[in-house]
Amino acid sequence: MITLGIDIGSRNTKLIIFDHEKQSILFQEWVATNIDPTKSIEHLYAKALHSLRLSEKDIAAKVATGYGRKIWPLADKVISEISAHAAGIAWLNPEVRTIIDIGGQDSKVIVLDEQGKVFDFAMNDKCAAGTGRFLEMTAMRLGIEVSQLSGLAEDADSEIKLNNTCVVFAETEIISLMASKVSAENIVRAVHCSIAKRIFSQMSALTHGAPYSFTGGVAQNQDLAHCISIELGSSLWIPPEPEITAALGAAILAKP
Repeated sequence: MITLGIDIGSRNTKLIIFDHEKQSILFQEWVATNIDPTKSIEHLYAKALHSLRLSEKDIAAKVATGYGRKIWPLADKVISEISAHAAGIAWLNPEVRTIIDIGGQDSKVIVLDEQGKVFDFAMNDKCAAGTGRFLEMTAMRLGIEVSQLSGLAEDADSEIKLNNTCVVFAETEIISLMASKVSAENIVRAVHCSIAKRIFSQMSALTHGAPYSFTGGVAQNQDLAHCISIELGSSLWIPPEPEITAALGAAILAKP
């Protein structure tokens, strides 16, 4: 049985084709979400079918998740990102008990039971602090790409604390630090530490525990992962391709 999972995010759209009989991923890819998200979906869907030489009738079920999960009319059903991440991580690493997911517009902490099912969760979708948006703003102010942030922060030589947890006010603070000739390396490390503290605070209402996993495209930022690990006092397991875990979970849960 072959199923499809698609994670339609605010920044990127990810698609997985999963073979339940072989328990393997047949196709995985992501693209930046177009202004018209349906174009991103149609591009990935057509590419997947072409690459695998499949027709639409070969796909037993299609499940959508993510920010735009309700916009694809071909989806057989939609599920929450919480359920999708849980299923994806449980398949990749059954030992994980707590998932930290940082997306472009929100952040989620998901606690799993011994069967890999969602036991509890906390979600921040009201404030940009603790999300990829904070990183994007920082990169824009420093005139660099988001992908350069981690490398810069690794060369930080001073601990600076941001006083503002609101991104709007933190942006003003960053501008002030730049005017004071504080290095970009130290500014980025301060931002990473601020996000890590915000995530740890978000987890305070949950009974969480190790092993911890860090998912989402932001998990590719190794210095941020390092800062979160320090806050947790524990290591983080990061999937080889952390951005596709929700799409994978959607494909796994698509089994009729």
